[in-house]
Amino acid sequence: MSQNKPAPGRALFSGLGVTLRNLFRRAHTKQYPDVKPELPARSRGVIALLHENCTSCMLCARECPDWCIYIDSHKETYQPEGAARPRQRNVLDRFAIDYSLCMYCGICVEVCPFDALFWSPEFDYVETDIREMLHEKEKLQSWVATVPPPPVNDANGEPAKELVAAGKAREKAETAPDS
Repeated sequence: MSQNKPAPGRALFSGLGVTLRNLFRRAHTKQYPDVKPELPARSRGVIALLHENCTSCMLCARECPDWCIYIDSHKETYQPEGAARPRQRNVLDRFAIDYSLCMYCGICVEVCPFDALFWSPEFDYVETDIREMLHEKEKLQSWVATVPPPPVNDANGEPAKELVAAGKAREKAETAPDS
């Protein structure tokens, strides 16, 4: 007989030993629907729309590589107080995102100059039919409540360029001789 041959049943007892060691350990599994996961800050879920800020400039729809944003608007004439003539503004009629096409790249959020689009950490929206993945502005507005506040600036970090420029202008005005 060869000396390298293991004893019969040794592998079985080794496996049972591993099972017994892990039998009374705490499980790492989270029961997802009942226990929501703690997401890191700035998690990408869905895109939320703050419809009051949207001016229908169409930048988000033009920059979207998937062409999944649909915007309809009309012009409305109004008379501002103290103005001599009436003005026109765009009024948003429809804003929809087709999440069956969206690849969650975030370009639309980045290019929006009026802060109308935000990342919401909501990720567990479910639809049973792909045709229901087209979400209109009412649904997109409902996710605005879940958008976390912006992160607090680091006190030891560099100040914003605008603040630096404003501080220099203030110093210059204070040190200028009175004429």
